[in-house]
Amino acid sequence: MTDSLPNQPLQDVHIRETVPLVSPRYLKQEETISDLAVKTVIDARESVKRILVGEESRMIVVVGPCSIHDHVAALDYARRLKELADKVQDKILVIMRVYFEKPRTTVGWKGLINDPHLNDTFDIATGLRMGRRILLEIANMGLPAATELLEPITPQYIADLISLTAIGARTTESPTHRQMASGLSMPVGFKNGTDGSLQVAIDAMVAAKSQHSFLGIDNGGQTCIVNTSGNPWGFLILRGGRSGPNYSSESLAECLKRLTAANLPPRLMVDCSHANSNKDYRLQHTCWDDCLTQRLAGNKNIVGLMLESNLQPGNQNLTADLKQLKYGLSITDGCIGWEETEQLILSAHERLSAAPL
Repeated sequence: MTDSLPNQPLQDVHIRETVPLVSPRYLKQEETISDLAVKTVIDARESVKRILVGEESRMIVVVGPCSIHDHVAALDYARRLKELADKVQDKILVIMRVYFEKPRTTVGWKGLINDPHLNDTFDIATGLRMGRRILLEIANMGLPAATELLEPITPQYIADLISLTAIGARTTESPTHRQMASGLSMPVGFKNGTDGSLQVAIDAMVAAKSQHSFLGIDNGGQTCIVNTSGNPWGFLILRGGRSGPNYSSESLAECLKRLTAANLPPRLMVDCSHANSNKDYRLQHTCWDDCLTQRLAGNKNIVGLMLESNLQPGNQNLTADLKQLKYGLSITDGCIGWEETEQLILSAHERLSAAPL
């Protein structure tokens, strides 16, 4: 006589619910990309590529909120940035930082796509729609966008509106994100590890250049095998680490040496926030000025800078009473305000314009 089998489930033990999601194709039909948006995205992608290979001398500036949480404020910021971008376009390619996904060391708000109502209802379907709509409205202004891609399914919904992508310090070492990057259609910046390690980002660049096959979804939302050709447009983003900032001339020299040894292009972007500002948004200008000075002194390997910027300086805590949130103020990392943002970019343009050709 055999013992009866235990009456308990073998899978989905900790799953509360599964909710069907709209397909990427359907969402794109709802929020159709315009001819102007197509031109905005393609022109910026091609400019970034030319800058990365040294065929264009402009400097890339990726600037914008740490994270987008307010549709109205995001477009307000974008309109101001577009006006500023037009003033400096001969020397600086301005790309708006439009981040919808936030990686977390433990827990916290995961970004607009994951929780668009800011109340732990996790209405991801609405978050994807809102994110795509914001990107489309920004592209229709003629302003290109950059983002960090965290969830490997997200690109099918919004990647056609992105001109530059970052893979964050926490995910650069992830095989899933390296594979995803190998199939993306735009240049991808890999940040060094949170400990300051360059090797994880260098390994990621090498991996993303290669062909991969992995599980994903297609435009119809069907689970499929994704076969990629490899993305040759990877580059390094320095953001400092637990050991401190890594934008000094000595740090950059070591970085360029490591890139060359790995047969990778010696081009890099410096993130003026995070550990490069010792996590103090008020110190971003120190990194910005130092890197700009190095570039003007002849280090053309510095092809871009990144700033965390919002309409108002600082940040605020996300509270249950959303009416208490201040307009244009970050609910994640602290950001410099619009006034300082404008001053830094205009000053950089002036200095770049005065430099000998």
